[in-house]
Amino acid sequence: MTPPTRRPASLGALRHWRDIQSLAYLSMQPMLMGWQWLHGFDAWLLAASLFLAVAISVIHHNHAHLPLWRSRLANRATDLAITLLQGHPTFVFHPAHNRNHHRHRHGPGDVSRTWRFGDHNHLAGWMLHPFQAAFAVYPLVSRWLEGIHKRAPRVFRWYVLQYVLWLSSWALLLWIDAGKALVLVIVPQLVGLHWLLGANYLQHAHADDRARYGYARNFEGAINPLLFNIGLHTAHHEHARAHWSELPALHAHYRPRVDERLVERGFFLYVGRVFVLGACIARFRTQSMRSPAGAILPET
Repeated sequence: MTPPTRRPASLGALRHWRDIQSLAYLSMQPMLMGWQWLHGFDAWLLAASLFLAVAISVIHHNHAHLPLWRSRLANRATDLAITLLQGHPTFVFHPAHNRNHHRHRHGPGDVSRTWRFGDHNHLAGWMLHPFQAAFAVYPLVSRWLEGIHKRAPRVFRWYVLQYVLWLSSWALLLWIDAGKALVLVIVPQLVGLHWLLGANYLQHAHADDRARYGYARNFEGAINPLLFNIGLHTAHHEHARAHWSELPALHAHYRPRVDERLVERGFFLYVGRVFVLGACIARFRTQSMRSPAGAILPET
């Protein structure tokens, strides 16, 4: 049975009209940062900025899979805008995520697979995974850059421009006012980057890459309309080029094929149960599906 698909509803050069939400988030972040820079720190505005930093990491992810625009020039401009707002070059997603994680689906060939660093699922693992994954991924990115430098010097210069733009923005803001730069810009960006890499742990820790639909955890509930259906991860892996607005229908198709242990009713319920209560009470912890006791039975 073929999963349901819809023809994308474009809006001018914008590939899908639902990405008005993406553009709104991208526009709001520099406004919140700029307002506080000029008028003073505000805890509520900083909290909103931290949320937007996480949202921008999701937009970064979505744009890497399916660019926002039909125009090459508009996509390149968006690459630079996300580089500035994310605090990291956008091109890194292609070798580190698309060619690595999606190709190997959290299996042995995926250098950022969670079970490479221990087959566990707890708060410390989530907090540490971004650092472990970055350490594992950057040699891959370095080799990719070396190859691009030899094969396509113009593309290599485009990638270098992203690094120069990012690092120059930090240097300039730190020179103007180091305290404001750290609190209002760099810390939110680092939170967004932590989420970007830490999401891999949330979505795959204790899942089983050997089972056909057992490699990813899915989160239903309010996180999806707020963060571009990021919780519907099996559908995304199965259709990496599908627009994020199509994922609910695709999730409904795949959900009966996914082990119930990999479908969570809500993100915060999961975090509270597994990472908070599970730290003290064994019955709230998840069990590795890669172990014989937790293995997913083959489909019959």
